[in-house]
Amino acid sequence: MPASIQSPSDLPGPGRRKTLEQVLFENDTNGLKRSLTATQLIILGVGSTIGAGIYVMTGTAAAEYAGPSVLISFVIAALACLFTAFSYGELSSTLPVSGSAYSYAYISMGEKAAWMVGWLLLLEYGISCSAVAAGLSGYASSLLGVTGFHMPSALTHATLQPVPGTAGSQISADWRFDLIGFTATLLVTALLVRGVEESARINTMIVALKVGVLFVFVALGIGAVNPANWHPFIPASEGGFHYGVRGIFRAASVIFFAYVGFEAVSTASAEARNPTRDVPIGIIGSLLICTIVYMIVATVLLGIVPYRELDVPDPLAIAVKIMHTPWLSLLVNIGATIGLCSVLMGLMYAQSRVLLTISRDGLIPQIFSVIHPKFRTPWIGTIVLGLVVALITATLPIDIISDLVSIGTAAAFGIVCFTVIWQRNTRPDIVRPFSVPLGGIRIRGIWIGTTPALGILFCLVMTIPLVSDMVHAVTSGNPVPLILLVTYLALGIATYVFYGRRHSKMRPEPPSV
Repeated sequence: MPASIQSPSDLPGPGRRKTLEQVLFENDTNGLKRSLTATQLIILGVGSTIGAGIYVMTGTAAAEYAGPSVLISFVIAALACLFTAFSYGELSSTLPVSGSAYSYAYISMGEKAAWMVGWLLLLEYGISCSAVAAGLSGYASSLLGVTGFHMPSALTHATLQPVPGTAGSQISADWRFDLIGFTATLLVTALLVRGVEESARINTMIVALKVGVLFVFVALGIGAVNPANWHPFIPASEGGFHYGVRGIFRAASVIFFAYVGFEAVSTASAEARNPTRDVPIGIIGSLLICTIVYMIVATVLLGIVPYRELDVPDPLAIAVKIMHTPWLSLLVNIGATIGLCSVLMGLMYAQSRVLLTISRDGLIPQIFSVIHPKFRTPWIGTIVLGLVVALITATLPIDIISDLVSIGTAAAFGIVCFTVIWQRNTRPDIVRPFSVPLGGIRIRGIWIGTTPALGILFCLVMTIPLVSDMVHAVTSGNPVPLILLVTYLALGIATYVFYGRRHSKMRPEPPSV
């Protein structure tokens, strides 16, 4: 960074859009500890990604939408993420900041767009954390059952079930408290407050364990594969998104949600030892590793179990049962339980860093950006997030809005790709240690990169089935997901209008008298 830069006020952005120099200055004065290596960043990405996607969503996507052709869905979802990952790689090599897509939007489209992206990212990570914690609770309950300890069902999962009353009476609800998910979230929160370097060490051990369990499953499962289960590879369409080509794309939108963990690497830029080199390696490396693991495990799983029987919370457990290996069932439950802890850790880490960056910009209270004097972590914000996620996990069903989170994720990814195009045209002079591949073209003097353009296109492809299903749900009398999304967005707009806009560090200084 140029030595003449003394503070952000020396570099006013155009309106409420940040300049590259401002972002670099903020990054160099954030007070966070730089300790993460490229290997640790790859492990963070793998740990944040391999979890609910392979342990739960693969079965649902195959049984409900694609059948064996879910393998094509993996490729489509991976391509959508790969083009975005390349874009993340370029931006993170030039903008090593914690805010991920939020910070990129602040540079390319300004404060209002950045706020909405940040607000969507908080929703994305929050619901993802709760969904992962709920899945962890399910596998942990199964594991306890294997050991002979059975917890009451009212303490193992969160539900809100309507209970019809008699004629003219009010409809009550049966609330259940997910104690395991609640406790797991608080333990992960405490670990993240303790420090990112310590968390990374534990995360490394957890990732090694869960990937090792999947390797054992594949090694033993190959011998139990029945090739007949792979046929027909693309089941005939049964209407809507159930099978056929449309089902492949709908399954891809489900699997797309399972890939979002790799984005957590970009939020670690401010804590990487050499962010311009290591963060692109971490993002792209973790995505490629996860894609290979997903494809191999899914191939074996679909070869063991007929795809229509996989619409269950624990598809790998169903496969192990067919294999008649009780010890492997125990191992899979252990791997899933501990493995989902690492996913939860990575997602909560990313969410806390986005919150930290938004707070530093003044758009939310400064208490969320207070750094612990010893651990050098945003401890207050992490604790608040942990409590909120724990309560959501313990009390609310998450599945009704998971598709909406995928829509928000696709929007954030699209903005990341757009920012690459914006930066190439507005700041062609800056050094880019990593550049997106495939080149680009110029249309009336405007550079449009092939990779970011394909990233935007694939993000749109991911959202079409999700929007279609949401519209169908509304017309079928289930407007709850849409109502929740609209309410959350309205709350975000109100927060910005009544607080963020007035306290933003980018607000114009009042004229001196």
